[in-house]
Amino acid sequence: MQAFVGILITLGCVFGGFMLHGGSFKVIWQPVELLIIVGAGLGAIVLGNPRHVLSEMLLQLRKLVRRDHRGQEFQRQLLLLMYELLQAASGGLKALDAHVEAPQDSVLFQRYPLILKQPKLLHFIVDNFRLMAMGKISAHELEGVLEQELEAIHDELLQPSRSLHKIAEAMPGFGILAAVLGIVMAMNTVAEGASTGEIAVMVAAAMVGTFIGIFFCYGVLDPLSNMMKQLVTEELAALESVKVVLVTHVAGKPPLLAIDAGRRLVQLNSKPSFVMLEGWIEQLNGKEAAPQPRRRATDRMPGEGDRRAA
Repeated sequence: MQAFVGILITLGCVFGGFMLHGGSFKVIWQPVELLIIVGAGLGAIVLGNPRHVLSEMLLQLRKLVRRDHRGQEFQRQLLLLMYELLQAASGGLKALDAHVEAPQDSVLFQRYPLILKQPKLLHFIVDNFRLMAMGKISAHELEGVLEQELEAIHDELLQPSRSLHKIAEAMPGFGILAAVLGIVMAMNTVAEGASTGEIAVMVAAAMVGTFIGIFFCYGVLDPLSNMMKQLVTEELAALESVKVVLVTHVAGKPPLLAIDAGRRLVQLNSKPSFVMLEGWIEQLNGKEAAPQPRRRATDRMPGEGDRRAA
């Protein structure tokens, strides 16, 4: 919804202001100029990026369109999943293998569908639980391994936004390219005896190319690049939370303290309190305490009357 509002504001102010100034939309509607600029931009993206970066770019753009925010329900499922996996790990390697070898078929994982929909996060959890199950590893060694892995993941996930940002910076140049081609066509009509009015119309149409290039740079691609960067930051926060939970657990802390250490790295807009986390875990374990009836003055504890008589 917020992205839709931003698009309406941008389009309304730019094109609405142009028309209020006395302009006509037919003047700036130049399909050929649009084809040259957009085609050059798409070609540059395909030429300058490997296939896996292009696939990740399309994936991130689809996520921006759906804009599935990782709210408190997502954080609840992630923290409770980690808690249950830590509990299973304390029961032995066989109990843990039953879940991490085939997470899609695991009853434990199926209780947390929002995590199953995140393949990168799911693979990170499963792979590192396998690493812990393979043998003895210290907290310091595990932290070093996970830091290197997260750094590599971060760099790879940021590549699409970097590439899109570079194309955004190139769009004014593509706009100038289209404008120059339009000016060349306008100058050719001079030799053919075109009137001054016809030449002016062609020059104006050519200058629209410069406008389109600048508009796509600052009004479309640069905001998209920034939104993709924020999406990567959101995904990395979940991975960092899992890393801290695992390192704290390997350091010998109990599951509740390990989960709380991961909770502290959750983004502030969806970060649960410790009391809320504790309530989730109590509900999971079925340990919700039933309210106790208040003791009345006439009620006596066993043996209380005998002591008073003595």
